[in-house]
Amino acid sequence: MNSIGSYLFLEKVYLQPVGGTPPNETAKDWKGLCITVKLAVHNPQAKVSVVPSATSLVIKALKEPERDNKKMKDLSWTSLDNVIKIAKVMRHKSMAKDLSGTVKDILGMCVFVGCTVNWKDPKDLQQEITDGDVEIPLD
Repeated sequence: MNSIGSYLFLEKVYLQPVGGTPPNETAKDWKGLCITVKLAVHNPQAKVSVVPSATSLVIKALKEPERDNKKMKDLSWTSLDNVIKIAKVMRHKSMAKDLSGTVKDILGMCVFVGCTVNWKDPKDLQQEITDGDVEIPLD
């Protein structure tokens, strides 16, 4: 089930009467971002958890205020350490052999979002990782 921020309409209508998690508590950190919500129903109890995507984690790491999609503007920058943290979170979803491949995937998301990493273009940073100029830890 996809949701935008703290607007979990299906959960509010169907899960609240059976004792589910309140929608504002589950997704309040993700307000204004498009996220995927995992719904687990066991007997009469329903549990809602957020399954973040790489794009939503990158935008959350930028600490930008909620914005209107019609008024797109340049986003700020993030550090390579934040990109490595996001890559460690998304490692189980990646098909890359090692963490450097997952970091390159996240840098591709940074290109898509429109942010810079350490004040550099993410494509240049991807090439530096391939050339071996930038070291990525194994874990």
